[in-house]
Amino acid sequence: MSATEASFWEHLDELRICLLRCLLVVGLAGIAAFALKETLFDIVLAPRSSEFVTYRLLHSNAFSISLMNTELTEQFFTHMKVALYAGLLLASPYVVWQLFGFIAPALYDKERHVALRVGGAAYAMFMVGVFVSYFIVFPLTLKFLATYQVSPDVRNMLTLQSYIDTLLMLSLVMGIVFELPVVCALLSRMNILHKGLMQHYRRHAIVAILIAAAIITPSGDAFTLFVVALPIYLLYEVSILLVKKQRMT
Repeated sequence: MSATEASFWEHLDELRICLLRCLLVVGLAGIAAFALKETLFDIVLAPRSSEFVTYRLLHSNAFSISLMNTELTEQFFTHMKVALYAGLLLASPYVVWQLFGFIAPALYDKERHVALRVGGAAYAMFMVGVFVSYFIVFPLTLKFLATYQVSPDVRNMLTLQSYIDTLLMLSLVMGIVFELPVVCALLSRMNILHKGLMQHYRRHAIVAILIAAAIITPSGDAFTLFVVALPIYLLYEVSILLVKKQRMT
């Protein structure tokens, strides 16, 4: 076996060990989240009551949204799914650090420094997106849609699965959307993107943002569209400032 082949297999073995460590930590975190069922679902189900912090800050009227279960195994599998996602979220700093530790030896010092900054910024922005979804986008969307009635004779019956799927979907999407400033800053460093281009196509970007928000939102109502589109537009404006800064350095 040549030195090149040995090096390749050694790297492959290191990657396998790295992934196994990540899976083990995610699994342990998921088991811990599963065991702490009451605490976990106190957090997950908090936005369905007017006691949630966002509603109190907005001085919202008192309300409580009841959830229903329609399948025999739905609650158990929902518990498992939420615990898995919670475990992944809790273990994510360790996972990111392990993956960076695997890649870092192959980089030069300058490249390693840039990768650390970019990776850290990308992870931080993703987490900010998740928190924005949990504290702003999802609660406002939930309250509006779950309490909206075309007639007092028509009652809303929200299922547990619908609630959880919407929460997870919006959290993932907002986490990805919040990567926009990081991507724009990278493109600026590569001399692909500049502030003049983003400012010139601002109107086009607004239309694209509205279209993207319409695709992202779980319903077609204008309120949810606005709640999702506004943070994306603000991120676009922040990206222009970051691109301007990058181009000046």
